[in-house]
Amino acid sequence: MMAVRAMAALAALLMAAPAAWAQTPEQDAARAMEGWTRLVDEGRYGEAWRQAAPAVQERVPLPAWEASLRGARGSLGTVSGRVLESAEVVPAPPGAPAGEWVRVRFVVTFAGGRVATETAVALGGGGEWRAAGYFIAPRPQASDYAAPAGAPYTAEEVTVNAGGHTLAGTLTLPKDARGRVPAVVLITGSGAQDRDAHSTLIPDYRFFRQVADTLSRRGIAVLRMDDQGWGGSKGDPSAATTADFADDIRAGIAFLRARPEIDPERIGLAGHSEGGIIAPLIAAGDPRIRAVVLLAATSRTGNRIVDFQVRDALIAQGLAGAALDSAFAAAVAARSAAAEVPWVRWFLEHDPLPVARQVRAPVLILQGATDRQVTPDQAPELEAAIRAGGNRDVTVRVFPALNHLFLHDPEGTADPARYARLPEKRVPAEVLGSLADWLVQRLR
Repeated sequence: MMAVRAMAALAALLMAAPAAWAQTPEQDAARAMEGWTRLVDEGRYGEAWRQAAPAVQERVPLPAWEASLRGARGSLGTVSGRVLESAEVVPAPPGAPAGEWVRVRFVVTFAGGRVATETAVALGGGGEWRAAGYFIAPRPQASDYAAPAGAPYTAEEVTVNAGGHTLAGTLTLPKDARGRVPAVVLITGSGAQDRDAHSTLIPDYRFFRQVADTLSRRGIAVLRMDDQGWGGSKGDPSAATTADFADDIRAGIAFLRARPEIDPERIGLAGHSEGGIIAPLIAAGDPRIRAVVLLAATSRTGNRIVDFQVRDALIAQGLAGAALDSAFAAAVAARSAAAEVPWVRWFLEHDPLPVARQVRAPVLILQGATDRQVTPDQAPELEAAIRAGGNRDVTVRVFPALNHLFLHDPEGTADPARYARLPEKRVPAEVLGSLADWLVQRLR
């Protein structure tokens, strides 16, 4: 989901903790961070912020700090246990304050059985340790990616070599095909997701499993992969940008072109949200890409996207007038701190339109009318940019009452906790049919 990483990266503060009991810096930092995370568990965000150093309070104002932690923790529930996984000394980030830096990781269990990896970065100096960063990522649950009984396709577990790491995926192949078949690579949105576009924040939502099933029943092979560092995929996404994730998809394309069952000249891309940024990046530089599907894709810079999302969220909380302006200004100030994270900096600065003008493959743009993360007025902006580059094969369709996830949601929301409460987690057949009909025509 767009800007999940951006919001998580805002959660940074400094908090004092005594160090007298420590035997090593790692033990000292781990003890301090264990105490600090309990403040977070109890929702005492304001108290934690008030204990922070003045310099940090200037960079991460209280409203932005509280909003960030609510977004990161709100949908996970009550903590039932925490176990230290590791604590290691790490280099200071560029431009960071002087001192000793230790990354502390915990395994956290929540009521209901959900499990997450929690990372707190500690900064030591002057006889005390302070928390300088925080991130929490729910761990994926084991999934069965086998083809359903009686399906006219097979589902093969595959491993894609992406240079310094490998990606785990599933390749669905139509049965009894005559000759080589066309193929599509699916590209997930932001935040840790498995090959089904499933996040533990939204149980039962498996958009890409539905897409793979639909396309492979229509004679199109589909490759979908776990995100880097998630599920069965290796790699460290913490220092990666969207451009790096595009390299993972290029590795998937190369994998398909080497498969004897696949026609290397009939490969398409379908990207959702951040995946809708990645697909044009690849297609603009690869003239062999035959078709591109953009699902809830952005036409604006990340700065403009986040501006809208933050203001929209503050209005939803009932803020107006001077209170709204003040809270929004605080959030903008906090963004400068988040921009030190490579993914956030790239996302905030990237302008999709110059890239869109370079895409020559046919493009299908699908959009939900109640999307509050990537607003529907961005679809015609993308269309205009693609056409301005000389590409006339552009189709746009906006679906009434569907949100950013293409789920039925007449009111619309950008709140992951509310996504999880929607009664229907399956994407409507109308969306899947439109996507499949268009791809069957373009990949003939």
